[in-house]
Formats: sequence, structure tokens, C-alpha cells
Amino acid sequence: MKGRGVRDLGPAPTGFEHEPVMIDEVLASLEPERGGGYLDGTVGGGGHAAALLERGPSARLWGVDRDTEAVAAARERLARFGDRAQVRRADFRDLPEALGDEANELHDLTGVLLDLGVSSHQIDTTARGFSFRPATPLDMRMGGTTGGRRPAADLLNEATEQELGEIFRTYGEVRRWRRLAREVARRRRERPFRTSDDLVDASRRALGASVAPGTLAQVFQAVRIAVNEELEALERALPRLRDMLASGGRYVVIAYHSLEDRRVKHAFREWSRECVCPPELPVCRCRGKALGHEITRRPLRPSEDEVRRNPRSRSARLRAWEKA
Repeated sequence: MKGRGVRDLGPAPTGFEHEPVMIDEVLASLEPERGGGYLDGTVGGGGHAAALLERGPSARLWGVDRDTEAVAAARERLARFGDRAQVRRADFRDLPEALGDEANELHDLTGVLLDLGVSSHQIDTTARGFSFRPATPLDMRMGGTTGGRRPAADLLNEATEQELGEIFRTYGEVRRWRRLAREVARRRRERPFRTSDDLVDASRRALGASVAPGTLAQVFQAVRIAVNEELEALERALPRLRDMLASGGRYVVIAYHSLEDRRVKHAFREWSRECVCPPELPVCRCRGKALGHEITRRPLRPSEDEVRRNPRSRSARLRAWEKA
């Protein structure tokens, strides 16, 4: 998909198909025509990054991703921009320290972009284990097998029943989470969880034989979030990346479920308040000034036309904030 006014995003990297969502809205919010430095903290296949560099001829971009396949794909796609595009493997929660000496360039940025969630490439690659298609390995690590985290199978086999219940309740908002945790604990005593079939069967036993695909998606989402510590990563990264922005810098986050979006909304709103003291304090003792202001009071959603072209964009919610 090409956003309005974007001449050419370049060919999709071989073997890494992913359609970037809400390109027009991202460009309108970040205004790469201003030039300066931009950070794409979830560069993926480089679709958003290519659009930013195409729209802003004097812009520079640093793209990071914890997925080695994404890094290779982004480098291929952005090679035509030369030194204007730098792509590195790193987890956005650990920036800027994760880049070592190169982090010296990541300050006074004009814009920061986080496109959260799972890429189409990750979903469609069976070995990555993000879907509940039959015989899919229970992996779900966004950083791949070298990401330093335990795969989903290990989590399901090793977490206590109480921990599993909290995962299904908090991250998946599964209604009968206790029953599902109990069933997982029972089944693993007979045979360890290895593939998507094991978790689907446990879900059907606990939640009903005709469990809806949407409910299965909630179950798998809960496990994926826990494996990758996605919410903890987001809460850690939000203020760290904010501090890398220059005055007038823009911060754009695209979230795909309410748990992520709620954290972004609360952060942007708190940063936009002059006082964050508890109501019972008679005198302000906090920073006493707003750090910036919200550009989007309500999240932007993809157009009907985009959803028709790319159904996976349906749940996307974009929020934007500007630093004072």
C-alpha cells in the first residue's frame, strides 16, 4: 500500500511480506518534511521507514528491531537511502544504551514511531509459532530463537497454575481463566505442551468444544504477551524514548489491543498535564508544568478502504503526542 503523496516505498524484501498500516496518518503526525532524526523502534520490514524517508528528503532514520529477520529485511528495503537509514538489532525497551557508542546520535530526535504487535511475516511463518494453525510449534518469541526468552511451550509447561490464570485473565481477558489454567496444568502432567494443537485442545476442553476463533485468539495473545513481556517493555520504553525527543518532536504509537492502547493513552495524558500531584496535596510538589500536548485526543483508526485491503489493520489505534 502506498500512502497519498508517497512516491515509492520500494519493493517488499524477499520472503518478508508485511503491509505497514496507516501510512498516511503516520506521515501526517510525524511530518518528516521537517527533516531531522527519526527513530523507528519497531522497524519490521521497513515499510513505515521507507515512507518517512521518501516524504522527508532531508530526514535521517534509525530503525531497530529485535527480530533478526526483520532487521535483514529492513536493511534490504532501505539500502537505496544510503547513510540516511541505519538499521540495527536491538529491543526498543533498552534504548539508547543497547546501541553503545552509536547511541550518541539518538538525541534531539524529530520523531519516534512504535508500531506494536506482531507482523504479518511473523504470523504467516509457521516456525515462529504465533498462530493457532494446526501443528504450529509453541514458540512466539518476537526476537526469534536467539531472543533470550523462553518459548511459549516452556511457559505453559513450567508456570504455576496461579501464574497461568493471571496470564489468561490479565493479558487475554479470558472469561473462564481459572478453568483454562486448571486444564493446562492437568494436561501437562500427562504430556508436555509442544504445538498449537495442545493449547487449542486444552482451550476447547476448558471453554467449550465450539470455542470461537476470537476466544482462541485471546488465549494465544495472552501467552504471546507473557512470553515477550510486551506490556512491561512498553511501560519501560515510553518515557525513555520521550526523553530522546527534541522540543517539538513528535511521538507516534500504533497499538492493536486495549492493553497496549490504554498504557499509551495514560502516558500521553499524564505528560500533557501541568500537575500530577495527588488531589489531597494542598500545594503542588510535582514538576508543575506539562511536558507536551496530545495531538490526538482520541485514537485514529484505519479507513474502511484500508481495512478492506488489509483486514489485519482493523484493530489498529494510532495516538500522537508532541514534546513541549
